[in-house]
Amino acid sequence: MSRKCEISGKGPMSGNTRSHALNATRRKWNVNLQKATILVNGKPKKVKVSARELRTLRKGS
Repeated sequence: MSRKCEISGKGPMSGNTRSHALNATRRKWNVNLQKATILVNGKPKKVKVSARELRTLRKGS
């Protein structure tokens, strides 16, 4: 399964890590994915969701 939030669709970002000598090497920032059980059509379903989206869902209910 890919590192992607099943609700918002957020995925990993890429960029450079910079040393003090300003050498650039590629790196990746992964999404903070959590396993959560949410109700979909009245039935519980386990999904991988980002921490930010989980927080948003908890605030809404």
